[in-house]
Amino acid sequence: MIYVFIADGFEETEAVSTIDILRRAGAKTVTVGIGGNVIRGSHGILLGCDIADGEFLADERLEAVVLPGGMPGTVNLEKSETVRSAVRYAYDNGKYICAICAAPSILGHLGLLKGRNAVCFPGMESELTGASVSDKFVCTDGKIITAKGPGASIAFGLEIARNVTKADTDALKGSLQCP
Repeated sequence: MIYVFIADGFEETEAVSTIDILRRAGAKTVTVGIGGNVIRGSHGILLGCDIADGEFLADERLEAVVLPGGMPGTVNLEKSETVRSAVRYAYDNGKYICAICAAPSILGHLGLLKGRNAVCFPGMESELTGASVSDKFVCTDGKIITAKGPGASIAFGLEIARNVTKADTDALKGSLQCP
């Protein structure tokens, strides 16, 4: 199961595009609202989540954790004990951890990027503690997938689908009319 954590102030494009692509790929994708089931994005769009954070349980079903960026969404994700615990569980159990835009900073603050390649929204690079900052749009290093920002959302979703679900991303690209 892929869990996408959503907090007030999330970047809508990064969350919705990623969720859509993962579900098109056939991945069991569950959205987790931090603080409730309906979360407001950074541009005022409301997103109904499948479960609230109090219902989340990290267990053997977890295949990946996805953290959309945005501000103050990233700050609100990082404040959440549920999010930090989910990320730690994924890391400790060799599961995928995926973060886009400002959200890779959370991984840097937790010390999970030491000696790894990673990318983030331009200007946030100093928050990727211990990482070698990549110039790629989407960067995969082992079980950590990071991406630059809203414009990388489709590529980010496709990269997660390719790695986690082993989906035919060429077919997905075709259905989305992606280059």
